[in-house]
Amino acid sequence: MQELIDRYGVLLVFANVLALSLGLPVPAMPTLILVGAGLALHADPLWLPLAGVLGVSVLASLIGDSVWFYAGRRYGNRTLQSLCRLSLSRDTCMKRTERFYGRFGIRILSVAKFIPGLSMVSVPLAGAMQAGLPRFLRYDGLGAALWAALGLGLGVLFADQVERVIDALSQLGTGAVVLIIAALVAYVGWRWWRRRTLLKSLESARIDPPALDALVRAGKSPVVFDIRAPGFRDVDPYVIPGAIFADERQLDGILATYPREGKIVIYCACPDEVSAAWMAGRLRAAGFRDVLPLRGGIDAWRAAGYGVERLGG
Repeated sequence: MQELIDRYGVLLVFANVLALSLGLPVPAMPTLILVGAGLALHADPLWLPLAGVLGVSVLASLIGDSVWFYAGRRYGNRTLQSLCRLSLSRDTCMKRTERFYGRFGIRILSVAKFIPGLSMVSVPLAGAMQAGLPRFLRYDGLGAALWAALGLGLGVLFADQVERVIDALSQLGTGAVVLIIAALVAYVGWRWWRRRTLLKSLESARIDPPALDALVRAGKSPVVFDIRAPGFRDVDPYVIPGAIFADERQLDGILATYPREGKIVIYCACPDEVSAAWMAGRLRAAGFRDVLPLRGGIDAWRAAGYGVERLGG
C-alpha cells in the first residue's frame, strides 16, 4: 500500500479532492493525511514535494469549485436547490449556508471547507450573488490551501502512527481495499439513513399553492412567513404578497406578536421544505394550532402562476 501511495499519491489527491469539490460524497481528508505521512517518511527534502501536493490539491479544489461558481452565476437558486438535494446533510445544507454567508459574505469561503455542507452551497451562492471572479478565487484558494495544509500537516505530524496503520492494512492485502470500501459504504449509508430518518420525522401536512391562494381570495389569508436568509433573498428578490420575514432563532418575538389560534404558512429556500418544517414543529410545540409549510415554497407558488412582489419595488 505504501508503494501505491508513493507512486500515485499526487494523482490520488487530485482525483479525490476534485471529486469532493464536484459534490461527490467522498472524504478527501484521509487521503491528504496518508500522502502527507508518506512524504514525511520517504521524501528528503520534505518541503518541495509537500508544496507540490499542496498546489495540486488547491488546483483540484479550484477546478471543481469553479464549475459550481459558474453554475450558480448562471442558474442561481436552482443550482443551490440541486446541490442540497445531492447533499447527505440536506437538513442543514441550506440553512447553515444562509446564516454564514449572510453574515460574512464571500469571505466565508476561506473557512467553508472546514464546516460540513457549507462549502458545497456557499460556492454556487457566491456565483449567484455575482461575486467577482478574482475575489472568489482569492478567498476560495485561501480556504482550499488552509484545508489541504491541515490534512498534509496532520500526516507529517503523525507519520509514525500512520505508517503503523498502513503496515497493518498492508498485511491484509486485498482485504485492506475491501475494508476501506466497506467503511466508505457504511459511512455514506449511515449519513443517508440519518437523512431519511430526519425527513420522515418531518413528514406532516403541507399546504399547496392553490389552497393558499384560495384562502387569500376568500379573505381568510393566513400569516405567511418567509424564513429565507437575507443572502438568499438577494439571489431571488421576490416574495409572496403579504409575506413577513421571520427567523426561527427569534421565536420569542413571534410568540409575543401572533395569536396561537391563527393560521400560519411558512416557506423557505430548501429542498422538501426542511427548514419550514422545523420551524412549524417548533411553533406547534409552543402552542400554535395551525402551522403548515408551503409545499414547494415560493418556486411552486410562482410555477403555479400566482403573483409575487419584488423586494424594494
